[in-house]
Order: sequence, then structure tokens, then C-alpha cells
Amino acid sequence: MSNSKHIYGTCIKKWPKNERPRERLFKYGEHTLSSAELLGILLQNGSEGLNAVDLGRQVISHFKTFRNMSHTDVQELRRFKGIGDAKIARLRSAFEIGRRLMCEEKITSSAVSSPKEVADLLMPRLRDIKKEVFQILLLDGKNRIIDILEIEEGSVDHAEPQIREIALKALQNFAVSIIAVHNHPSGDPEPSEEDVLFTENLKKAGDILQLNVLDHVIIGDNKYYSFADEKRL
Repeated sequence: MSNSKHIYGTCIKKWPKNERPRERLFKYGEHTLSSAELLGILLQNGSEGLNAVDLGRQVISHFKTFRNMSHTDVQELRRFKGIGDAKIARLRSAFEIGRRLMCEEKITSSAVSSPKEVADLLMPRLRDIKKEVFQILLLDGKNRIIDILEIEEGSVDHAEPQIREIALKALQNFAVSIIAVHNHPSGDPEPSEEDVLFTENLKKAGDILQLNVLDHVIIGDNKYYSFADEKRL
């Protein structure tokens, strides 16, 4: 209820039970809560003169959208009185769970048939991450996803150890084909010289190991680059 603080005061514990966000969530479902109330549950408490919902309302008013909030700098969140590292950790964990959930929901038993499907699958998570993340899709003989693995090296600048790790993971999981995917934190998916060299070396390694390298997809901000689409594989 948007005006609860004017009626019941700032302490949520003093509100009638049927108006408290947590109780309403269990009674009516989380979809009935406002963005400020959902944030209030994550924040758990506010600051002097503000309850958790009031604080959530301030945060939403500042960032406008959850997506904006999800990829903001930690220091930006610390500017809010009452938001410390524990609350920031809860928020960032919740956003990451949301990103992974979006990816999991799109993984089906149907075959991956295009670079766009790969981009649609992984873009919700990768487009807003501020560091380079490298993932590999492991596919069976019908191009169905066996698993999506994150490679720890983290940059195509370290192509050789990445390729060894990718090959090992693919063989361990009995993958027939793979698709490499990584993001460009700048938002521009155009490949760098390192991206091109890495893709060439990965394809050569795949040919030797009889492992089909179907594509290398680079994720930008709501756009992507596919080596397969550009006939560079």
C-alpha cells in the first residue's frame, strides 16, 4: 500500500499484519507487491526515519528500473543512507539469481538452431556484467544443450589455457558440438583482434579433437555478433 507510512507510521512491525509486505506476499503472492515493497523485503530494515519500504521507494525512484539498479556501481548504492555491504550483497545476489533464472527458463529439449537463439538465451545475464565473462554451450548430437559452463580464465587474451579448459570440459561431458559465448562490457559486440585469433585457434583445436565449433557469439548491449552469421568460421 503506497501510503502506509502516512497511516501507520514508519515502523512496519506496527502496521496491521494484513498490510505488511511479507505477510501480503505469503497471503496474496509476490506479484501483488510493489517494487518498493519487494525491495523492502530484501533490505529487511531501513534507516533513521525510514522503514525498509520507504528506503526501497527511494532506491526505485533514483534508478527507475531494476535493470539500471542491477548493473550500477557498488559505490552508487552505498550513497543511500541505510544501505551497507550486507544489503548490497543481498541485492546483487537477487539480481544474479534473476539473470540465471531467465537463462534456465529458456533451456529446453529443443535444438539450438540459430545464433539469435543463443543471444536471446544468454543476453539477459551477460549484457549488464561489467567484466568479461566467457561461457561455453555444450551440445549433443542433435544440438540440444547438455550444459552451459563458465570458463574461469575470463578473457580471450588468455586463449591457450581457455582452449585447453574448453576442450577438457567438452570431452568430459561427451559434447559433440560447442558454441563459445562472451560479453563485451562496453556494449559493442564487434570482435577485437584477440577475439578473431581466439576463434581461429578454437576452431583448429576442435578440428583436431573432432569437436564441432559451431559459433562464437559476442554479447553487447541488446545486440550481438556471430562469427557463424558473418561466415568467419
